[in-house]
Amino acid sequence: MQRTPSPSDASTKTLRVARGGSQASYAGPAEWFTGTVRVDPLFASPDPARASGAAVTFEPGARTDWHSHPLGQTLVVTAGCGRVQQWGGPLMEIRPGDVVSIPPGVKHWHGAAPTTAMTHIAVQEQHDGKAVDWMEKVDDAAYAAPTRVGPQH
Repeated sequence: MQRTPSPSDASTKTLRVARGGSQASYAGPAEWFTGTVRVDPLFASPDPARASGAAVTFEPGARTDWHSHPLGQTLVVTAGCGRVQQWGGPLMEIRPGDVVSIPPGVKHWHGAAPTTAMTHIAVQEQHDGKAVDWMEKVDDAAYAAPTRVGPQH
């Protein structure tokens, strides 16, 4: 049976619309990215929720550093052609419509293909106030390795 909201619920909880373009874009910091990257914030959920999301655009050849997320990350590719790799795993090509689910604590990187830009929506949650642990740069040899294309399991 559904509970009818009390008047106090209605006064403290309101639906919110964040207008597109109302949050400033920023360049992906060189300390965490290689190449030209633009981050367009989409949302940061208020407490007690922990999720945040951004549209991230990588110019050709641009990529993140190796990193992990304490509660995992989901990437939804919206444009272009990109790459993603888990530490010790194959380099995989990703395209629009692909959804990449990265488990908690898994070391990985993602970015654009060498000649094509890529945009994805990244969603992650904070654990104890932290959403990401940044690590070392992805070297050019790892980035340029042959990619695996096709269904991933």
